[in-house]
Amino acid sequence: MNKDVIFQDLGRQDYHKSWQYQEQLFKHILDIKIKNRREDAGLNTPNYLLFVEHDHVYTLGKSGDEQNLLANQDKLSAIGATYYKINRGGDITYHGPGQVTGYPILDLENFFTDIHQYLRFLEEIFIKILADYQLKGERSDGETGVWLDVGTPFARKICALGVRASRWVTMHGFAFNVNTDLGYFDHIVPCGIQDKAVTSLAAELKRPVDELEVKNKIKTYFKELFKAHLIDPSPQSTIN
Repeated sequence: MNKDVIFQDLGRQDYHKSWQYQEQLFKHILDIKIKNRREDAGLNTPNYLLFVEHDHVYTLGKSGDEQNLLANQDKLSAIGATYYKINRGGDITYHGPGQVTGYPILDLENFFTDIHQYLRFLEEIFIKILADYQLKGERSDGETGVWLDVGTPFARKICALGVRASRWVTMHGFAFNVNTDLGYFDHIVPCGIQDKAVTSLAAELKRPVDELEVKNKIKTYFKELFKAHLIDPSPQSTIN
């Protein structure tokens, strides 16, 4: 089992470009797995963890309801946002500046073959980070992601999850609101949930937050939970 994970911070990037890159890495891992199965090749499958900050964009998962997008094309243009239907699970969400979006593209056969455990580990990363800032992050029954004040009228989501998996290979991932402009959530029903709000780390702490500090915490807890070794290549790694 290969627990090395190639880490890349893609910086600010258009959503469609990073989606295509994810698909490229995802297919690369699947091709190796198919070759191993057909030819008993014994090749290691690589793993990746991508960080990216997107331009304003709304994405709708394959099981989502398009009615949860409340803005028409004219409104999207006015607020400088794009919209994509994509192949992850979950409903509609927003990505944009000030949000740390991460895409683990892992062969879970290198770690454990349990999608539920995978989702719980991703949630746990952000529960631990929130605790570092003296905030109590929680899970909400039947709703993926990380929340504050669960079970109260003030419940609010701070981290969304949406994943796709095939042959135990994952893509898509998490979106953690750090310094996010929460006004962009007014144009959707976030994750299709009508009665709960969305928040950010900056809103909770009432101050801007160092995003590099948050990224380093994500990497630390990712390594701890997945028992992974992060490889940060320079210059940027490419597919062989």
